[in-house]
Amino acid sequence: MEPAEGEITLLLAKWRDGDSSAFEQLMPLVYPHLHEVASAYINRERNSEDLQATALVDELCMRLIKQRKADWADRAHFYTFAAKVLRMILTDHARSTHAQKRGSGVQHVSLNEQIPWVKIGSESLIDLNRALDELNVIDPYKVQLVELRYFLGCTAEETAALLQVSKATVDRDLRFIKSWLYRRLYPEAIQEAVEHSVET
Repeated sequence: MEPAEGEITLLLAKWRDGDSSAFEQLMPLVYPHLHEVASAYINRERNSEDLQATALVDELCMRLIKQRKADWADRAHFYTFAAKVLRMILTDHARSTHAQKRGSGVQHVSLNEQIPWVKIGSESLIDLNRALDELNVIDPYKVQLVELRYFLGCTAEETAALLQVSKATVDRDLRFIKSWLYRRLYPEAIQEAVEHSVET
């Protein structure tokens, strides 16, 4: 995910202690992964002229700079925060896009193939953000899983390493979270399925 995890932690400590050059040294280490994630989002977006990978990462970096006094203890803390910020940026974009294109019938592709019922730039992403805020009150750890895995593009192995749990735990918890989110976002579909099973 990045060249040296110790180097990330060291630069974060220097930045926290007031070394302004630390952020400039940090960005080349994390930028490639962040840009790769942003590019993946754009490539899955059919109407992406208003959302560019570089602009998305630049916005993320600008918001990170404004959080200079954040007490990032290590790379896991940094990436967890970056995932949350990226979620906020994409949600803001979805709100703007939905407001501009409401009723236009524009179709969007999936945020992630594993959450096919959430679309970038659509109201479903706004609904997902709202549901994650609700879940955060109950279990912040599970929200971090979603943010790292689906918003920051970490693999299950990387997510497990960042959160210091096993990959099996990540896989199990994500299955539960996806089920919980689907039930929260589409209760009518669940009800229809139940009614259909009763009828048959």
